[in-house]
Amino acid sequence: MVKEKLTLNLKVWRQKDAKSPGKMESYTVSDVPQEASFLEMLDILNEKLIKEGKEPVAFDHDCREGICGSCNLYINGRAHGPWPGTTACQLHMRAFKNGETIYIEPWRAKAFPIIKDLVVDRSAFDRIMAAGGYVSVDTGSAPEANSIPIPKPIADRAFEAAACIGCGACVAACKNASAMLFVSAKVAHLAMLPQGEPERRSRVRNMLAQMDAEGFGACTNTGACEAECPKGISLTNIAMLNREFIAASFAPKQYE
Repeated sequence: MVKEKLTLNLKVWRQKDAKSPGKMESYTVSDVPQEASFLEMLDILNEKLIKEGKEPVAFDHDCREGICGSCNLYINGRAHGPWPGTTACQLHMRAFKNGETIYIEPWRAKAFPIIKDLVVDRSAFDRIMAAGGYVSVDTGSAPEANSIPIPKPIADRAFEAAACIGCGACVAACKNASAMLFVSAKVAHLAMLPQGEPERRSRVRNMLAQMDAEGFGACTNTGACEAECPKGISLTNIAMLNREFIAASFAPKQYE
């Protein structure tokens, strides 16, 4: 059975650079395979624009395997599009109907300024991570895997938090453009493991201070971040982040 190819009407945000005003521009793409990913559909659009002597649409991408977090697109009013638990590169065109109009925009947040078209500057996340410092681990030969026993429930929770890919969907989905889900995942991951213990108190304070300095909004626990996170990072990490911050605020200096 031959699968029907799609013709789609695209409304794409175009912006020359960070200082220029932007606007939505209309395009039509034809012969889009249903099994193509959303980014492959944009490749088809760009090939068409280049053949017409027009400038292609700038968008971020890297691994195209749902790991790197680069494909930060707002599709029809949802971060990464209509499928839950999916990045834009994992979203396939069978999610859309023939003749459908698709609105494609970049993340909208003060802390994520637009660089060009659909590309935003997410280096604020990098600076938050850098503010968290480092993890103290003795160098030398690799330790025996079971030398530091970690209960499986704790290891599972740490792994779930570590699954955050830093895409920024939580910020894009939040009405306040809060980065609390991202920060909480990074803090919770290390706070639950013995390797993260030495810098535990200073880490949470420094990362939250940097988050505020970057201009992210406050968390009001609406849950939109968890709903749109492609890796299903839980809101319970935000509760843990708050507990970590309270404990760090009262911890004696010698325990930092």
